[in-house]
Amino acid sequence: MRELPTDDALGREGVAVAAPLSRRAAPGFKLFATNGKLLFFLFLLTLPLANPWVRGDGVGYYAYLRSALIDHDLRFENDYLAANESFVISRVDAQGRLLPRLYTKTGYIENHFSVGPAILWAPVMLTLHGSVLLAEHFGADVPADGYSRPYLLAMALTTAGYGFLSLLLSYQLARKYFYQRWSFLATLAIWMASSLPVYMYFNPSWSHAFSAFSVSLFLWYWERTKLQRTIVQWALLGLMAGLMGNVYYPNVILLIFPSLEILHILRASWTDSVHLAGTIQKLVLGCGVSLAVFFVSLLPTLITRQIIYGSPFETGYPPISTWNWTSPVLLKILFSSDHGMFTWTPVLIVAVSGLPLLIKRDALLGVGCALTFLVFYYFIASYPDWAGVSSFGNRFFISLTPIFILGLAALLSSLSGWLGKTTRAVAVACPVLALLIAWNAGFIFQWGTHMIPARGEISWKTLVHNQFTEVPQRIRRGLGTYFLHRGVMMQHIEREDIEQQEIRGVPEN
Repeated sequence: MRELPTDDALGREGVAVAAPLSRRAAPGFKLFATNGKLLFFLFLLTLPLANPWVRGDGVGYYAYLRSALIDHDLRFENDYLAANESFVISRVDAQGRLLPRLYTKTGYIENHFSVGPAILWAPVMLTLHGSVLLAEHFGADVPADGYSRPYLLAMALTTAGYGFLSLLLSYQLARKYFYQRWSFLATLAIWMASSLPVYMYFNPSWSHAFSAFSVSLFLWYWERTKLQRTIVQWALLGLMAGLMGNVYYPNVILLIFPSLEILHILRASWTDSVHLAGTIQKLVLGCGVSLAVFFVSLLPTLITRQIIYGSPFETGYPPISTWNWTSPVLLKILFSSDHGMFTWTPVLIVAVSGLPLLIKRDALLGVGCALTFLVFYYFIASYPDWAGVSSFGNRFFISLTPIFILGLAALLSSLSGWLGKTTRAVAVACPVLALLIAWNAGFIFQWGTHMIPARGEISWKTLVHNQFTEVPQRIRRGLGTYFLHRGVMMQHIEREDIEQQEIRGVPEN
């Protein structure tokens, strides 16, 4: 096995060009264990932030699980009428009845949200439901209705758990190519300075933490098996691709990675006429199996679309023919005050800047990450609701969490080369990342407590003023209320949300 480059060698080269750092000696495994434990310890510390609350888009995601588990159908009337007020008011008439426009041609309530989160919640929630029924049998007064405290708490903690798994998988992947200090710092920064914590903790009924997990799992397994995949491994990769699609349809853009891998294999084998036919045969068989499993694993989505909309290919979203393919908002989606990705979460500027450096480290992985980001970027920029309505930052890009971690790790690794010493790089990187995390925490606090609008454009002047004057005064009291009187705080936030909607005339999704 090739010897690892030293810290100094890595520092001089910026980004090492050796083989992946996947198999270290015992000290390396100890380092992973230490940092893995530290990440897990930090995760445990953040668990009290998990918010057992179903609201907004989360009503649609959670409805698939609750309705199937409790009502044994996909009739969502109960779920919609029991939802948070800002969700309900735009969906009922003066008598409190659901509006006729909500019913599809099949007679079902429309639900364009994906079924993937329900699939990932299911193992925990099935176990919990059985426990609640058993406790109820022995006289416990806990409603087995999907809305009681145990269900909502399990939902929130499960979401946080999947969010953490996405980070852990991304960390493991980054650590194969960069030293553990950079992988750890990159993982911590994306965890705390991006949009992920909002949807990992505060809005756990939404799909984005699951999206980060499914993409991280797919990318981790693709990299682990690339260039040497067996038929069984091709099948598993197809299964993971199907999970990505079930959670969030644009995630299938990640299929760019195996596509590039196939091209790489064919190019490498093209001059070897003796083995070319065998290589093509293996690829055709592997890809065929993977695609078959992929389409079979999409059955939960296809079946629910058929039941609700009368067609397995009807999504409930605006038809793609109406999207802005020829006039995507390429600058707005990055820099707008209306949930621009870079302006709201500036850590992503740093992460994306590292993607060219990742290409130098590993061309196949790096080109895959860069191309996936560009295609995803164009896709979301063409979507009519690119800003995400009520969104912290541009939440759609949470799917690319592992790509951002890899890019940031590549940039941090290069920093030691630019500055000459690893210690200098650490001394520069840590304060900058700490500032980005602190800025994001204050920004999230402002957004969550409606100090700035949850929808539409915000005033940068107001935001900056609040960050330095209002947030330091309010955050301690706000956190105390969040931990000790959360129900009251959520009701207050809900009322403010409704008032903002009435002022702006913007309905809840």
